[in-house]
Amino acid sequence: MAEWIGIGKRARRCYGFDEVALAPGRITMDPQEADPNWEFAGKKFSVPILAAAMDGVVGVKFAIEMSRLGGVAVLNLDGVQTRYDNPDEVLYDIAKANPEEATNLIQKVYTTPIKEKLVSKRVEEIKKGGGYAAVSCIPQNAATFARLAEKAGADCFVVQSTVTTATHIAKRYKPLDLEKFTKERKIPVIIGNCVTYDVTLELLETGCAAILVGVGPGAACTTRGVLGIGVPQVTSTIDCAQARDFYFKKTGKYVPIITDGGMRRGGDVCKAFASGADAVMVGSAFARSKEAPGRGFHWGMATSHSNLPRGTRVEVGVSGSLEQILFGPAVVDDGSQNLMGALTTSMGCLGARTIKDMHFVEIIIAPSIQSEGKIFQASQRIGMCK
Repeated sequence: MAEWIGIGKRARRCYGFDEVALAPGRITMDPQEADPNWEFAGKKFSVPILAAAMDGVVGVKFAIEMSRLGGVAVLNLDGVQTRYDNPDEVLYDIAKANPEEATNLIQKVYTTPIKEKLVSKRVEEIKKGGGYAAVSCIPQNAATFARLAEKAGADCFVVQSTVTTATHIAKRYKPLDLEKFTKERKIPVIIGNCVTYDVTLELLETGCAAILVGVGPGAACTTRGVLGIGVPQVTSTIDCAQARDFYFKKTGKYVPIITDGGMRRGGDVCKAFASGADAVMVGSAFARSKEAPGRGFHWGMATSHSNLPRGTRVEVGVSGSLEQILFGPAVVDDGSQNLMGALTTSMGCLGARTIKDMHFVEIIIAPSIQSEGKIFQASQRIGMCK
């Protein structure tokens, strides 16, 4: 698969969402008969989409509403929700800052220490509102925050960093033992992020309940530019899904793969499932909802790094309610609303009744998929060419 790119160095071609398309097969189906449910840790969800643990996307009210609609929203325990008693005031300041001030302001905002009492409080607020409480933090804080979150009634814990491996080497601090951590938990643990077959296999051995796939594809993430690392999402999802399938054959335990980031519209979500995802995690599309705390702005978790920010604040605007973004009716022409309608319609056109059926859909390399026949959309900057 790899090609020579210089003396003694080979590289393989990898693919992202804009470079592939899904080929219809011999069977089509009524979209209303499609079943997009996914199962995680013994619980079924009608919406196979998670809202990303970003401060501009998920707050307490958003998490409650996402749960009501059948999905999962992950609250960031390293963010403003646990640093400020009234995070809404800080979020307002970030939203109104001009572009030149935004990164510096975010860096300053995140220097305020985390208050452990707020970890418990936020979980309790979500549960009180009838929501599914999924929370996230970096490995360094996981042991402490997980105990607090569990005691407060959290339903799921996510350990998330830019790149996660089962073997982390450090002299300055004691690395988190992921296998020990997952075994000690009373609630399911999701681990991320990774992009390769071998690392996925090693992470699956920790006993986690799901794996997050993706390094640097998010709309507000600059990791690929700052650090030069990342693998396009179609290839990384396929590779990690192959590890999931091998692990299932070996152990009989099926652990879901969640493609995290890089999906701007319904077509990208559909391609992620065809690549092998059991669920997807979305940030920027939800940042456009009326319920999102960012007020039409979106920034990455690493934007606040004091010395080397690997994210930026982007303006995404407010396009509609969360329900509208998930279920329509769509009032925009770019595919960023009614994501579930897009998924079930695609499943009908492809003859895929379930998410697992989507894994067997034919994927073709199609570099002209975004531009073929779209000259008027491109010239007018509408539809697919916004």
